[in-house]
Amino acid sequence: MVSTLTLVLAGVLLYTVVAMTLRQRGVLPEFIHVSGPLTTIHTQRGKKFLDRLAKRERFWRAWGNLGLGIALVFLIGLFLIVLLSAYQNVLQPTANPIQEPKNALVIPGVNDFLPLSAAPDIIFGLLVGLVVHEGGHGLLCRVEDIEIDSMGIALFALIPIGAFVEPDEEDRKASGRGAQARMFAAGVTNNFAITVIAFALLFGPVTGSIAVASGVPVGGTLPDSPAREAGLGNGDVVTAVEGTTVEDAEDLDALLANTSDERVAVTTSDGETRQVDRAVLVTQALADGPLDVAAGDTIVAVNGTEVGTENAFGNALANRSVATLELADNSTVTGPVGAYASSISDGGPLADAGAPAGESVVVTRIDGERIVDDESMQDVLEDIEPGTVVDVELFVDDERQTREVELGENSRTDGALLGVSLLQPGYSGVVVNDFGIRVYPAEPFLGVVSGEGLLGGLADGSLAIVMFTILVLPFAAVADPTLGFNFAGFIGPVTEFYTIQGPLEPLGGGVFLAANLLFWTGWVNFNLGLFNCIPAFPLDGGHLLRASTEAILSRTPLNRREHVQTVTISIGLIMGISLILMLFGPQLLA
Repeated sequence: MVSTLTLVLAGVLLYTVVAMTLRQRGVLPEFIHVSGPLTTIHTQRGKKFLDRLAKRERFWRAWGNLGLGIALVFLIGLFLIVLLSAYQNVLQPTANPIQEPKNALVIPGVNDFLPLSAAPDIIFGLLVGLVVHEGGHGLLCRVEDIEIDSMGIALFALIPIGAFVEPDEEDRKASGRGAQARMFAAGVTNNFAITVIAFALLFGPVTGSIAVASGVPVGGTLPDSPAREAGLGNGDVVTAVEGTTVEDAEDLDALLANTSDERVAVTTSDGETRQVDRAVLVTQALADGPLDVAAGDTIVAVNGTEVGTENAFGNALANRSVATLELADNSTVTGPVGAYASSISDGGPLADAGAPAGESVVVTRIDGERIVDDESMQDVLEDIEPGTVVDVELFVDDERQTREVELGENSRTDGALLGVSLLQPGYSGVVVNDFGIRVYPAEPFLGVVSGEGLLGGLADGSLAIVMFTILVLPFAAVADPTLGFNFAGFIGPVTEFYTIQGPLEPLGGGVFLAANLLFWTGWVNFNLGLFNCIPAFPLDGGHLLRASTEAILSRTPLNRREHVQTVTISIGLIMGISLILMLFGPQLLA
């Protein structure tokens, strides 16, 4: 199957050939300029409108000064953040999906985090951002009596990638440093203003009319899982199991844990009932763990006892520290089953009791209590007072040991501390599931895009936290792997997880459309403003850097053009190298 990126590149090549051919034959009108895949459309229209707006000079100068201060704060912050990120990538060149070269492109379908289904909303937000950004430059040009040679929009093939205002160079140079700085900061200011407006509307009437539907939202199913075999999939909402209503994922887990039935009837919001044949499916396993199983294996018996549910699997492990697991392919695996930690902490209670520090360990009993997985160990330790001396049964390199350990204090849980690090989830690092759905985080996502905690949060910093969380939503699964999903808006099957209520209920699906447009408009404009704050030419940040440097050096003996160029070029080079290391450092240095 041909990849989306290949199709895009082929389309760009075809466009370039056609456009260059038309240019050579003189078919294109004079206001369209073509250079390879780049096309610019020039116009003089809109200048009269800008002249009318520019009559309120005092207001727009005040607005420009406000924006200049904001832009300079972001410029300095971005410089420090990019520098720090580049330094960290040099020290620890760990690959990150966000840093893939294709994910640096804001092209839906090519960028892994920007799906094609969100393309109309992203393009709309981009067009709004480009218009207000360049419109801000044009408006401040007229406020400061700087003539405009032309305005227009820039396209990469048919994709809008920028807009432009071409001020008259002589007029620009004749204006003061303050006028130039306000003009260059105006685009960033307008982008941030659109961000505030879009998110204010999103937080208020729009998401206020969206509620999470009752039931368990199915974002997907695990490969070869019982749920997939039964036909459950993305967009389904589980509302009942064996006739018992479930309101959320916690209800579903509790219900499945309390029933030993290996076949259960599952009802979804569309009224359909499916029979799910439960089985103990391995969903995660350490490659070098104590149990030689892999994700996708199905465990059918433990020590000769057949198991078909996770509850039965746990019960079968209750009395034996070493278990023999029989898999569906008739192979068997034998090993210690307990809480697996990758390392015994040096200087911790367990190491002080004689266990080899730095070695991996499987803890199978504490003070006589059977430990079958990481959760059971944490539960036992939380109920023991720090300082208590207990017998601990453990396995190091499959060798059983018993240590008398004086437990320490766990400052995070107020319980006891054993002294192990990198505790792995599951049974000896093996995670199992007898149902197999991936629950979509519908409620957490709605809480964020509703501005939860925003009002009254100025003092405790929750405003900044909410805004930051919204901006990382398209990469949510990278920032927090426990979520399992990124947020691309209320699109496709995701709309099945929500209902419309309140005064906007008559609009139906139009509420989802409005929410998507507002979310992506705010998100794109904020990122567009941030990008233009980068202190490097030809971005606005580069011009602001030059104007600021001139203003500072004008008060010193270094008030010469070559000194200004030295500072701006040096910072620009540092920024460029840092950006390369931040985005591509892991690939270059790994």
